[in-house]
Amino acid sequence: METKAGDPGAFAHFDLARVPSPAFVVDEAAVRRNLEILAEVKARSGAKVLLALKAFSMWSLAPLIDEYLDGFCASGIWEAKLASRHFNGSISTYAPAYKADELLEISALSNHVTFNNPAQIERWKKKAIQDLDNCDLGLRINPEIALGETPKYDPSQPHSRLGFPVSQLKAVHFDAISGIHFHNLCEQNFDALAQTWAKIEPLVAPYFDQLKWINLGGGHHITRDDYDREALIQFLSNLKAKSGCDIYLEPGEAVALDTGILVGEILDLFENNMPIGITDISATCHMPDVIEAPYRPAMLGESLGGDAIRLGGPSCLAGDIIGDYHLPEPAHIGQRIAFLDQAHYSMVKTNSFNGVPLPSIWLWNSDTDDLRCVKQFDWTDFRDRLS
Repeated sequence: METKAGDPGAFAHFDLARVPSPAFVVDEAAVRRNLEILAEVKARSGAKVLLALKAFSMWSLAPLIDEYLDGFCASGIWEAKLASRHFNGSISTYAPAYKADELLEISALSNHVTFNNPAQIERWKKKAIQDLDNCDLGLRINPEIALGETPKYDPSQPHSRLGFPVSQLKAVHFDAISGIHFHNLCEQNFDALAQTWAKIEPLVAPYFDQLKWINLGGGHHITRDDYDREALIQFLSNLKAKSGCDIYLEPGEAVALDTGILVGEILDLFENNMPIGITDISATCHMPDVIEAPYRPAMLGESLGGDAIRLGGPSCLAGDIIGDYHLPEPAHIGQRIAFLDQAHYSMVKTNSFNGVPLPSIWLWNSDTDDLRCVKQFDWTDFRDRLS
């Protein structure tokens, strides 16, 4: 299983005993550094940058994020409400399909509402939802070029449900829209965007004068050290000049990349043809992508030698296995451990299967060493989700 890279940054010097276990700890200073990079891309290219809330919805950081970004990308009614009530800036909403009552509210909250195919747009316009006249309508297109490393996460996978196939685009489809949207990347560098646009441009360029905006979606790992930001800036600048449109990016991971850890504790140890450790971190409840992708999360301070120990969660699921690790020190009950790069997607995907407690959420500033709890959960959060 592939180990997902993670940069410990200032967490290399963070005392894990400062927070209860389990707990997410997000470094506000690291988030600011990522935002500064994105703000530079904005300033030099003329593009607009929206935070994809599906990846990182930490609204306690809204004042900080509002300083740097233009707005927010929502994937449905609840994210649109979150953006409207806790953040400032424009809201762009896309979902593969909408319910009538939700679309009414979404269109009232959003500046852009993007639909999955032209038939959807026509159907909702015939229903005479008045608020659709108060926002820009967009069409998500599927570039039909699969570039993702994990097929199940690739929007251009065969028979994809995400977006209208670009090969089926016709002139009439541009009559009812103000913009086009595509999202074809997942944790990728600039070259994947360049390949995607090379496929799309010949089919879209004839209609530039009918469009107000082009949304390039998310999956751009812009804040990663090896990302070719100079090439991106030049591309965005050229596209804006050539098309005459506003250009949008919707990074999610790039805002929170390498900004957070998940702290846990070893609860029990035993042998089963190798050392086994039970932790209060559950892969299925706290890091679902470990099982879904799957991937092996990098551990803070993992050593290079010694016997490996298999770490798993406290749930009854046989597959609740995090991975095999060389711990920073010999394994012992009560030992604190932490997994890197857990601020994005892990926090928004947590669940309470089996009644496993949810990790608390802490905000740390590595520049000032200020540490505060922003969210604590108890068993009533589990109870109140049920009936």
